[in-house]
Amino acid sequence: MEHQTEAEKKVKTSEFPDPFEQARIEKGYGDIDDQNDPVTMLLRLKDVRKTAHNWKTFISGATPGRIVVPSEVDIRDIRQIPFEVDPPEHKDYRNLIEPWFKRPLEKEYAAKLTKIIEDLVDEVVEKDDIEVVGDFALKLQSRALTLLLNIPFEESETWIGWGVHVFRSEESSTDADKANILFDYLDEQIDRAAENPSDDLYSLLLASEVNGVKMTKEEVKGVMILTFAGGRDTVINAVTNSLSYFAENPKALERLRQEPEIVGRAVEELVRYFSPLTHMGRVVTEDTKVCEHAIKNDSRVSMCWASANRDSAVFEKPNEVVLDRKINPHVGFGFSHHNCLGATHARQILKILMTTLANKVTSIDIKDYKENIEEWGEFNRKVGFDNITMNIHGK
Repeated sequence: MEHQTEAEKKVKTSEFPDPFEQARIEKGYGDIDDQNDPVTMLLRLKDVRKTAHNWKTFISGATPGRIVVPSEVDIRDIRQIPFEVDPPEHKDYRNLIEPWFKRPLEKEYAAKLTKIIEDLVDEVVEKDDIEVVGDFALKLQSRALTLLLNIPFEESETWIGWGVHVFRSEESSTDADKANILFDYLDEQIDRAAENPSDDLYSLLLASEVNGVKMTKEEVKGVMILTFAGGRDTVINAVTNSLSYFAENPKALERLRQEPEIVGRAVEELVRYFSPLTHMGRVVTEDTKVCEHAIKNDSRVSMCWASANRDSAVFEKPNEVVLDRKINPHVGFGFSHHNCLGATHARQILKILMTTLANKVTSIDIKDYKENIEEWGEFNRKVGFDNITMNIHGK
């Protein structure tokens, strides 16, 4: 959708339709092919949660890359940790890594993140037009990542240079050449940290033991691939989509300024509504059934977060943004033991961004955009924007 006609403009840019509604209500699942390795998409919240919780029947520790949709089997053979590990080993890795990923709650970390976001907002309100995906969201995500890894701010320029997607190009949803740029970079950084340890995440991992055994370079690389790939598109989508919402709902921004106590709820609601990640897979270990649908051993299912988050059996007015939604059991950050490791960091980014926009911005105009539509068999899902140009007016 390169250019919008007047009729199309009547549909708000920030509206994200629910393509799964009919199938979710009628049967609860959908079937898609993925590189000749079919996937059954589970669409109802109760089925998604039950599946995420049942790690014995629906495993994450399959062939590396196979639980991701689209599959990454052809572009990597390194296991992402703890994402592609099942209990009880999963808990050992998670216990080691989780305290590091909770650091965004610390006062000093939050203050540094606030400065990064405020500086970027100040930068863009000076300009007439800003392409939000590449010149705002990608920069914000990359600069914030320097805090999460505890490395020099300047390194963010390298990551910005990679573009929005780590594994994806215009030609392919899984691009091995792009993936190898990340893998080679991580090899260099891990070797550097091995030779000259510092207080960054690479060095912490290299010095760590799991069950009395020192982590290997490959295990460290597995954690770092997850950190770079898992938090990139998702944060960029969440930031961009939130800006599109505030552009078309200026009263919402004013409300956040007047009622800062609801910012936390607003973050959860926008994550629910936009669901930055459509779904995540599992591999089945025995013949089983979901929604009365037979699923064979060693086949794949996906837990469709985006569909579950619009389930009218759970959410009142599921297709509306209710900024202060009080009961919101969304699965935008996953569910159960594999809930998103970077959720604390992402929530802090969005909270600080919303507060900064509320305090520094008067209005946002959308000039032009191209939607990012994911095709999953019969379902075409708007997940965000390939590009969106805005004019952000400061106070």
